[in-house]
Amino acid sequence: MFKELAPYLRQRAVLLTVTRHEDDQISVNIIPKKLQDSENTALTTPLKLTGTAEELDRDLPSSIVDYVAAHLQLKSTLDRAKAEIDAAGKAAQAEARAKKLPAKKELPKAELAKPVVAVKPVEVAKPEPAKTFSLFETPADETRVADDVDEEGEILAEVAEDQQADQEEEWDEAA
Repeated sequence: MFKELAPYLRQRAVLLTVTRHEDDQISVNIIPKKLQDSENTALTTPLKLTGTAEELDRDLPSSIVDYVAAHLQLKSTLDRAKAEIDAAGKAAQAEARAKKLPAKKELPKAELAKPVVAVKPVEVAKPEPAKTFSLFETPADETRVADDVDEEGEILAEVAEDQQADQEEEWDEAA
């Protein structure tokens, strides 16, 4: 049993508990200890096996081998994923820096010697203020508003008809 746990014990501490239950049943718990608070909790998933002494003698070593293999594979997969994410993050940061700082272009000496021409500011036309309507005036789009109201009324009427038909069917079934 300890030979099977040895590869796992190289990476983390393990709490091992053995408990006897009624009817000659024995429970074996293998609980890995968390190395860091930020560590993924999947790496500390415990293993619990319950059976008779003969069953545990027969099945415990192979169960521990499978358990340790799954945990070691998960750890290597998580480490690989973290490394890939870190590399992608660094590449994205480098790309963002490259976009943020454009390459400085040096102007030819002929360009530097040219005189600078003054540019007049362009006048921007001011928009007309929005017209405010009084209580008795309506906007020109009153037909569109009326159409929307009519359409809403039709939809509400259809919904009411559907509800009434459903209610009548329920009454017919109840009768």
